[in-house]
Amino acid sequence: MLRDALMRLIRERGWDDITVQDVCERADVGRSTFYVHFADKEELLVSGFGDLRKQLRAQVAAEKAKPLGFALALFQHAREYHPVYRALLGRRTAQVVYRGFLDVVIDLLNDDVAEFAPPGALRDAAVRYLAGAFWELLQLWATQPASSPLEVDETFRRLTMPVLRELRKLA
Repeated sequence: MLRDALMRLIRERGWDDITVQDVCERADVGRSTFYVHFADKEELLVSGFGDLRKQLRAQVAAEKAKPLGFALALFQHAREYHPVYRALLGRRTAQVVYRGFLDVVIDLLNDDVAEFAPPGALRDAAVRYLAGAFWELLQLWATQPASSPLEVDETFRRLTMPVLRELRKLA
């Protein structure tokens, strides 16, 4: 309830104009209940990344997706929550969002490359490189959303495949 209230408020007002009290009122929850679960609105926001990670993993598993199978679903999520992404990017909370989002993408990329790239420094560097590229592409798309999620996914795949080919050479 709290996360839903936060997402609705971000869409309506933007991030900076929301207080914990606003979230509690929208969710019809007392402040003491809020603080039992979360220290602040940033922690509430970041708590959604765990659910996003689970949702994307389940989708990839159900579809028996190829490497980078999470990417299209994540771009579709960004399209669905475009006003929220726009409200959060470039704000003081952007670092919190960046870290949480990057952790999700790094986990998903590690899952993808684990089957063909042995653990090691090159794999770690490649995964972080690709996660950073994904974030930057997402930010670009959030500010210029003319493309569809499918088109952005295709761009990401096209730019990423040389890195994946290099990792496959390690096997």
